[in-house]
Amino acid sequence: MDDVNRFARELADAIAAAAADHPKVEACRERARAAGYEMRVTLEAIVGFASRDKNVPPAPRGTARVPPAQSIEITSNDRRFLRSLRIAADETKEEVDN
Repeated sequence: MDDVNRFARELADAIAAAAADHPKVEACRERARAAGYEMRVTLEAIVGFASRDKNVPPAPRGTARVPPAQSIEITSNDRRFLRSLRIAADETKEEVDN
């Protein structure tokens, strides 16, 4: 977990540095200073990590890996909840064109 925390911190630092050094950001800060204000910018980033299976090659950038289809059992409580959201759980499967 130490690696994950280090990677996340490095990414956060890199994003903060890139934003702080950007000419548009500095121009906005200068305009605020000229108007008598000091500006402080805080960015929040959510970084997610997932272990990669060593036997599966990484997907090309910009593509999503589709997990294999799994069958699930939907209970009556599940159906009731889905109906409350106006989602029909009992529809037949249809093919979707990409």
